[in-house]
Amino acid sequence: MDHYIDIRLRPDPEFSRVMLLRALYNKLHRALFDLDAHDIGVSFPEYRLGVQARTLGELLRLHGNRQRLEQLMESDWLTGMRDHVTLSNVQAVPEGAAHVEVKRRQFNTGSESRAKRYAKRHGVSLEEARRLYATPASRRIELPFVKINSRSSQQRFCLFIDHGKPQKEPVQGAFNHYGLSHDATVPWF
Repeated sequence: MDHYIDIRLRPDPEFSRVMLLRALYNKLHRALFDLDAHDIGVSFPEYRLGVQARTLGELLRLHGNRQRLEQLMESDWLTGMRDHVTLSNVQAVPEGAAHVEVKRRQFNTGSESRAKRYAKRHGVSLEEARRLYATPASRRIELPFVKINSRSSQQRFCLFIDHGKPQKEPVQGAFNHYGLSHDATVPWF
């Protein structure tokens, strides 16, 4: 993780920032899946927590080694998005940068399908399962998210993204096809 690329959303009168980020991140996920890339991570430097303030921001940062990032950018994954983003060149990570873990967090959002699965698995009524899922689902989630379409399962879901606390030393590891990891870190600056 010694290089990075910044991808900034441009303001657009026709499309909201959230809609553009969703499209960009979905395209990135498809590209990482197609490349079977486990060595490219992401971060969101403008990331903010809070029920009312949560946002991933307008800046998506890709992390990796120079060759791999150049390989990704040579593919046509940004087709249809180039008018909506500003790209930096591949750049070296600044000396002394901190590192953070950027990972997926899953929450019980109380969906009807979860209640149905629970009822079926545990032999309880659907009403009982709904009651059990209502309490955890009522809490307010402070993490920002993006709606994503899984390339492998074809499911659409909310991908909640959590940035850990900055640390001095990097941790090596693999990234999934969303550019996230439960153990590896990316530079944070």
